[in-house]
Amino acid sequence: MQAQDSAAAMVIEQPVVDTGVMTTEAAEADALLPVLLPIMNGEAVVDGADAARSDEVRGLLAAIRRLESIVEEETVALTTRQKIDFDDFSARKSRSMLEFVRLMRARMHLGGDVEVTEEIRRLREKLERNRSILEMHYDAVREVAGIIVKAIKEAESDGTYTGRAAQDGK
Repeated sequence: MQAQDSAAAMVIEQPVVDTGVMTTEAAEADALLPVLLPIMNGEAVVDGADAARSDEVRGLLAAIRRLESIVEEETVALTTRQKIDFDDFSARKSRSMLEFVRLMRARMHLGGDVEVTEEIRRLREKLERNRSILEMHYDAVREVAGIIVKAIKEAESDGTYTGRAAQDGK
């Protein structure tokens, strides 16, 4: 933004070409159009193509951050043992991931952008942490379900069809 403001403040008078069509007022107004110049301290000036590209980058970064936020929210809920609506989280993550994938496919050239690459790396780390916590949660649920199934089978069985070894716990 600062680069645009300072660059827009610099104005170069453009030479007026007399084609006989322009009026004097139009030529004077045309001569004062702002021209974006490179700033000498090393900052690049954003022209029309770069502005569109930066809009693409901002859109992609926003999608990555939304996905990151959803994943982090679910991870925090799992680690703090809050009640979780897995269907809601799954739907939100799916929609956000679909948006991210579509944006990446449409803008593959942005994959080399340093900021995008860094955000994707951070997202990958958060996704990995989320996956490991979900896996631990899933393993615990499976173990509890196994204990419940075993207890139900034992409660329903009167021992008629099981061998003596099953009754002795062997």
